[in-house]
Amino acid sequence: MDQVGTGPGFNALTRRFFLERLAKIGGSAMLLAGMDALGFGIGSAMAAPPKLDGTPKAKKVIVLGAGNAGLATAYELTQAGYDVTVIEARSFPGGRAQTARKGFSLTELGGATQTCDFDDGLYINHGPWRIPYHHHSTLHYTRKFGVALELFNNDNDASFLYFDKGKGPLAGKPVRKREAVADMLGYSSEILAKLSQQGALDSRMDAEDKEKFLEFLTEFGALSKKDLSYTGTPGRGFLVEPGAGVEPGPGKPSTPHKLNDLLDSGLWRLVQGISEWDQQRTMFQPVQGMEQIPKAIAKHLPDGMIRFSTEVKRIRQTRKSVSVEVLRDGQPETITADWCVCTIPLSVLKSIDHGLSPTFADAMAKCAYAPVGKIGLQMKRRFWEEDHSIYGGHVFCDNPDINNIALPSTGWQGQKGVLLGYYNFGPNAAKVSAKSPADRAAMAVDFGQKIFPAYQESYETSFSVAWHRVKYNLGGWGMWSDEARATAYPVLTEPDGRIYLAGEHMSYIGGWQAGAFESAWQQVERLHARAMKG
Repeated sequence: MDQVGTGPGFNALTRRFFLERLAKIGGSAMLLAGMDALGFGIGSAMAAPPKLDGTPKAKKVIVLGAGNAGLATAYELTQAGYDVTVIEARSFPGGRAQTARKGFSLTELGGATQTCDFDDGLYINHGPWRIPYHHHSTLHYTRKFGVALELFNNDNDASFLYFDKGKGPLAGKPVRKREAVADMLGYSSEILAKLSQQGALDSRMDAEDKEKFLEFLTEFGALSKKDLSYTGTPGRGFLVEPGAGVEPGPGKPSTPHKLNDLLDSGLWRLVQGISEWDQQRTMFQPVQGMEQIPKAIAKHLPDGMIRFSTEVKRIRQTRKSVSVEVLRDGQPETITADWCVCTIPLSVLKSIDHGLSPTFADAMAKCAYAPVGKIGLQMKRRFWEEDHSIYGGHVFCDNPDINNIALPSTGWQGQKGVLLGYYNFGPNAAKVSAKSPADRAAMAVDFGQKIFPAYQESYETSFSVAWHRVKYNLGGWGMWSDEARATAYPVLTEPDGRIYLAGEHMSYIGGWQAGAFESAWQQVERLHARAMKG
């Protein structure tokens, strides 16, 4: 791994070690600040596409795929004077950046066709569904094309944690995140403060620093200044909330959970919060669905540039050109160009007669794809808001078939809403995807009932997706092992003859739209440099 620095005390400190320390000390906020301050490229690395100056000598380009990577490639090359043709197997742009609303249909491999029947105006982003503030490339296109954004409530202290497999009085009981977090911080601060007061930290800090540290722990953990004990804090909530008059008047403070009960319950496994650098408490989402981004880019491409419902069957190249054989409405056709940018997921490209070099094919085989599943549940009443005062955010749990429930960050105080009933990965996603859509919904509703008493009676309809069973994706996103990153990934970042690869799988921002955009920008720049030479 790269070294952070070379001065005393830094020579053995790796990047990862340093960032883990920052995250543990101050959570995601300090981690982000520290990475920015040290110039680590905390967010997406590119804020704008490259400038493609000059007139290319060989300017015909075929772009395979009209997902975000393909659309960005086509747009930037078109602006630079290239003659671009985009081939897309689906009947719409966006790839995995999809929004299911009334009338949207999807057929999984080996499964029945689902047609979404949510009420008008309701939807679920069953592909990407949130945008970090530092994904500059994604925000470049939302800004450029006027895609309206709204806040996505990613983490909500008012929401619940639910641990089914723990022990004690809190096991199998929904507990407000704010309660568990406040209590764990309070007890941890109390223990550390008392140890410090007893001299346990004297070898690590002088008297002045110790005094400051105790002051910090007292404030941070809401400790008594008299005896450094934790007995609760208003931040964890009230048994009776304060109000007007004598009753309820000042309200009634809540009583902390016992430390042993918290530890036995297992909830502490869930109170670590969101500490990944690409997750923040509030993020962004496009108004009316993630599909608005690819739709906006596609709208700014010349009419007819994207050939929808067109499947790639065979790819071949010579020293001077690339030919792609396609099937469009049952009719074969061959399209020839000077260059090709392929944004088809590697999971799908492997099954196409691509004609790429053995070295390239071997490298492609090293990229696995994540099984991923999501389900949207339409509820006839927004009980999470009305009954529990939870506006957006996640309900984290220990059931890997569910993983988390996410409450919508749009349509506040409306009558109905669509929540995310599960977001599962890996073997659990594969297991759940074997169920029929109706059985997936029944499983999700049964589990949600454990947390919200109104879950089952409020449920109306659902829409689910298992990305590993979708023909033109065969997985949620590309995954690289450390060995494959070191040996195979670099091979694919270079062109194979006149064919370039782009997509989220060709980035270190895998699974995010920014990875798709920035890999496209990088390959566009490389292609243009060659095209200028002829």
